[in-house]
Amino acid sequence: MYWTLELASYMEDAPWPADKDELIDFAIRTGAPLEVVENLQEIEDEGEQYDNIEEIWPDYPTKEDFFFNEDEY
Repeated sequence: MYWTLELASYMEDAPWPADKDELIDFAIRTGAPLEVVENLQEIEDEGEQYDNIEEIWPDYPTKEDFFFNEDEY
C-alpha cells in the first residue's frame, strides 16, 4: 500500500467516521483513481471505524509539517 498527497486528497471529503467498506464505496462513487481503491482494500479489516485519513495513512502531512509563517500572508 502506498499513498501520495494526490491520492489522499480524494479522501478529504469522505464521510468520516467510516469503516473500510464505506470508504471503498465512497472512493468508487466519487471516481477516485484505482490506486485509492486498491489502497483501501489492503487495509486489514477488523470492523473498526476510521475518523480521518491519518488513521489510514499515519504519515499524512498535517499543517504543522509545513514550515511557513501564516502571518506573512
